[in-house]
Amino acid sequence: MCGRAGIWETWRNPETDEDIRTFCVVTCTPNEMMAAIHDRMPVILYREDYERWLSIEPDPFDLMKPFPAELMMMWRIGRKVGSPKNDTADILDPIEPAF
Repeated sequence: MCGRAGIWETWRNPETDEDIRTFCVVTCTPNEMMAAIHDRMPVILYREDYERWLSIEPDPFDLMKPFPAELMMMWRIGRKVGSPKNDTADILDPIEPAF
């Protein structure tokens, strides 16, 4: 099991006094699998690193590295995934040709 690294904060709009939660996915250089499709990838954490990532430790930089490609799987999916109106699980079904 693994998780994605991210950071978040609550920002208060000074004009409306409304709290807005913001979120960012932390990325790193890609592993050899992901480099074939993009110049970066999400930081993927092992379960045993969750607590450390979520702690108040100021510098967990050693966790911000590419996840091993041999522990990942990849398959080609259709273009429907690019639109939020396509909100069904089948958009992640593999299509041919596979990688």
